Amino acid sequence: MKVTKTEQEWREQLSPEAFAVCRQHGTEAPFSGKYYDNKDAGIYKCVCCGAPLFESSTKFDSGTGWPSYYEAIEDAVREVKDMSHGMIRVEVRCSNCDAHLGHVFPDGPEPTGMRYCINSVCLDFQKE
Repeated sequence: MKVTKTEQEWREQLSPEAFAVCRQHGTEAPFSGKYYDNKDAGIYKCVCCGAPLFESSTKFDSGTGWPSYYEAIEDAVREVKDMSHGMIRVEVRCSNCDAHLGHVFPDGPEPTGMRYCINSVCLDFQKE
């Protein structure tokens, strides 16, 4: 079920940093997020709505300072063309609540060759 809330409801639910990134398309500083170096097994979920997004088995160290995954859980995210900041990129959003999560790039490892570069503040982690 799709999650829709007012801006005020999101502000009340999320930390100021999570609101800025998830709802206003911001970015956390590299190497500052709580999950960029997490190696525990489990599921990464959307901080806004709790939808499962990424399995820890698809996480890899991209060296960028953000959690990176080579694959999202099926139908968990949607990709949107992003032409902000004078660049053409592909934004990654939660399919369930439309939260901005990060961007995806075609420079990841096999088997997909993709790198989902995701802000830690957009995620909750459920350890196995």
